[in-house]
Amino acid sequence: MLKAGVIGAGHLGKIHLKLLTQSDQYELLGFYDDNTKAATATAKEFGYHAFDSIEDLIAACDMVDVVTPTMNHFECAKKVLEAGKHLFIEKPITNTVAEAEALRDLAKKNGVRGQVGHVERFNPAFRAVVNKFDNPMFIESHRLAEFNPRGTDVSVVLDLMIHDIDAILSVVKSEVKSIRSNGVSVISETPDIANARIEFENGCIANLTASRISLKNMRKSRFFQKDAYISVDFLEKKCEVVKMMDAPETPDDFAMILTNAEGLKKQIYFENPDVQPNNAILDELEAFANSINTDTTPIVSLAQGTEALRVAMGIIENFSNSELK
Repeated sequence: MLKAGVIGAGHLGKIHLKLLTQSDQYELLGFYDDNTKAATATAKEFGYHAFDSIEDLIAACDMVDVVTPTMNHFECAKKVLEAGKHLFIEKPITNTVAEAEALRDLAKKNGVRGQVGHVERFNPAFRAVVNKFDNPMFIESHRLAEFNPRGTDVSVVLDLMIHDIDAILSVVKSEVKSIRSNGVSVISETPDIANARIEFENGCIANLTASRISLKNMRKSRFFQKDAYISVDFLEKKCEVVKMMDAPETPDDFAMILTNAEGLKKQIYFENPDVQPNNAILDELEAFANSINTDTTPIVSLAQGTEALRVAMGIIENFSNSELK
């Protein structure tokens, strides 16, 4: 079992602590939080060991899970990697692309593994269709959330949209060519609503919308590729695949047949892939343990987390050139 420790015992940190105790891949040694009063309360309530310093925790562990506010990610993660320990770090990986690149390079230099907590990669609906993607060329994504003050210290792009950025980058095997975006600040100092249009070198277009002041919650993405349409509902954990194939000469009486202008007939087939219920956070932590034990690349590597941040920052920087503020 890997000896694990957590830095940061806030809302999400407590969830990670609980799941690490449940995992048979890890032995949770404890946590560190610079809020001494809160750390003492957490230790007393849940029975976790509270380390007196980051250095003490890192020295005791094989893997360190960084679940602090994003502004502290780089400082904490750098200490972990410099000590030669494996790093799991929540999204977004860091505040800046330069910091993310530094962590990526430091992990490689010290021969340790790093994974970024882009949890939607482990959403059961996405996992059920991940092998169905074949060069998608148009993608639409909507991630809408009711207002929650937690997380509004950063743009909605880093708070919400980055989930979809990472998922899209994982299935589009092409470099980003251009980005156009708009962002609107409604209640926060940073944009609460954003739309981005990402064009890839291979011609794929991704249109992403994110809002944290919606009246309802929604997390849906639609992927269009040749002869197929794939829908993923991350919130309801449902998915659907619609395929079009050449129609047989004698189709079934109930078959759905489309005929194009040239007279070519296609039959529509509906698939509902089997969605296996899971705890996505536990799965991502255990997948990281597996990558460490087998010396393989993590499912969401530090390099991939860096690229997701690079695109997110490109979207944010593009706001300054847009008409809407």
